This record gives sequence, structure tokens and C-alpha cells, in this order.
Amino acid sequence: MSEIYMNVSSIIKMMSLCLITVMVSVITVSAQNSVLEIGDAAPDFEAMTAEGEKWSSSNNIGESIFVVYFYPAAMTGGCTAQACSFRDNRSQLLDLGAEVVGISGDEVNNLRVFKHTNNLNFPLLSDPEGSIARSFGVPVRDGGMITREVDGEEVELRRTVTTSRWTFIIGRDGTVLYKDTEVDAEGDSEAVIAAIRQLTQN
Repeated sequence: MSEIYMNVSSIIKMMSLCLITVMVSVITVSAQNSVLEIGDAAPDFEAMTAEGEKWSSSNNIGESIFVVYFYPAAMTGGCTAQACSFRDNRSQLLDLGAEVVGISGDEVNNLRVFKHTNNLNFPLLSDPEGSIARSFGVPVRDGGMITREVDGEEVELRRTVTTSRWTFIIGRDGTVLYKDTEVDAEGDSEAVIAAIRQLTQN
């Protein structure tokens, strides 16, 4: 009888553990897949810049239209093309009353290297846990490490998470005006400029 009781008790414990695991998985997936749609209020967020300074959305969004773009990894081909495109077209964005900020799971030092190497002229924010990306509904996966030669020295660039490449336009009232989940890295800035022109004409 005691053996039967122990077996039943073990089964109950195993079932409880399985149930907890399933619940945690469901919660994780729900958090990962939170959806931010056009017309929704953009989440507030704070992050460290490439210069190691705190950047807050509440102190910036509202004064200008803001382009918030998420990219996978600094110093990689597509992300460099995307950032340089925003750099080269920043004057057009400013003429339209828009600013841009790039966000990735890179460490601050990675962003410093990325910004310096490519002479980027807009803020880059570090989102090492992917919390900002998730608040926008952007899919996040595991991080990684790459090596690049910078100023004649090999540098390791580590990131704890890798975000998907999504772009948002946030209006002065803090609402989402535009969302692109299938971004063409090199053409992103042109697509954004066209979208802002259309939005401001309506």
C-alpha cells in the first residue's frame, strides 16, 4: 500500500511540474508575442546610449516625430547599411520634423564602436535584455558574439539578445503611426521618409 501511495504521489508531483512548465511557457510566449499596432500608444522606455548616457523616450518623443528602429547586431552587413542610410538621410528626416533612434541588444561598447566606425549622427540605444524590443512586440532570440577589426585591432562584440529588424514611426502624441515588420535594411530610411511625407500630408 505504501508503494502505491508513493507512486501516486510521484505521479502527482510530475504532473504538477509539467503544468508549471507549460504555464511558464505560455506566459513567456505571451510576453514575447505582445502586439503593438498602429494607433496604439508607444511604450515608455529608457536605455543607455553609445556614449553611456541615459536616454528616455519621455524626454524626447513629443517634441518630434520619432523613428524607432530595431536591428539585430551592430557591425554586421545589413545593420551597417541600414544605419548608414539613416545617417545619410538624416537631414531629410529633420526637414520633416523627425528624429531617429536605433535599438539593439548590443552592449554599450559595441554601440560606441559601431557609431565611431560609421560616423553615425543619431542615438543608438542598448537593450541588453530585450525588454524594450518585447514591449514593442519585436521578436527576440538568443544573442551571440562577432569579431571585427577596428583601428587595426581585433575587437569582440558580444550581445545577450538578438532582436528582429522592425521599424516604427511614433507621432508627437506618442501613438504608433507606422510599423514595418519586413524591413529592407538598405532601403529602410527611404521607406520611412516616404511614409512620413504621406502621414504629414493627410
